[in-house]
Amino acid sequence: MYYALTLLSVVMFGGCFYLNDAYRRAHGSGLVVSLQYSLLSSLAGLIVLLLVNGLRFEFTPFTLLMALAVTVNGKLYSYCSFKALDKINLSLYSLFSMLGGMALPFLQGIVFYGEPMTFAKAACIVCIAAALALTVERGEKKRGGTWYYIGVFVFNGMSGVLSKLFTEAPYPKAGAAGYSVLICACGVAMSVVLLLPFWMRGATRRPTWRGVLAGSSAGALNKVANFILVAALAHMDASVQYPMVTGGVMIVSTALCFVNKTKPSAKELWSVGLAFVGMLALFVIPM
Repeated sequence: MYYALTLLSVVMFGGCFYLNDAYRRAHGSGLVVSLQYSLLSSLAGLIVLLLVNGLRFEFTPFTLLMALAVTVNGKLYSYCSFKALDKINLSLYSLFSMLGGMALPFLQGIVFYGEPMTFAKAACIVCIAAALALTVERGEKKRGGTWYYIGVFVFNGMSGVLSKLFTEAPYPKAGAAGYSVLICACGVAMSVVLLLPFWMRGATRRPTWRGVLAGSSAGALNKVANFILVAALAHMDASVQYPMVTGGVMIVSTALCFVNKTKPSAKELWSVGLAFVGMLALFVIPM
């Protein structure tokens, strides 16, 4: 059942990539745009998750601390995502994001939580390195996006790391749904505080209806998908769950690229395929 729930979250995350790019194309990139997007997506996620949690609001000091850490990490990831998507297409962006989302929780589970290291996992790491090498293009650094690519890799990876920390911590804490609600609430509050100076100076612009629809849909999908992962993580190893998510989202997001204006190149398709083989076929399927 928990494998099926993880696969459901994969489909949701894949849709988020497309909706994030749609919002960026409608409104551009930058700090104010990313904060407006974060406010919109957190508010949509809060409404949906409150309904999922039966309109209950759960609180413990540890849950609040972790929710704040997740919110800050999410703000940084959102900003880097918008800037990175100005430099690279959706397929390549998803590669950086999902490799980070797999690699950091993968290493965390093995190094700090005693999850077994197998031959399949070693082969998976080799395939990841080869997939990353395929994405390197001459002159890519001249486009000025290197630090944003690194940010996408690290901050998406930290999302899984923080989820594992919360799940395994022995302190009093809320359930998965209550934790997800608190994350959304922190996201709304922090976005309002950070946007307030821009609102006072009139330095923001009203989102379009298309942007509101894309941003709120992406927020609801993302928050629910993360809630599903946190709930399933209590019954699965991180070094199993996150490769499943990574390989699956690569397939979904690359497929969605074909309905976008920025088509993936042959090299990027080979890279995504190799990463999928390494993280799904070589790892999840027993060898």
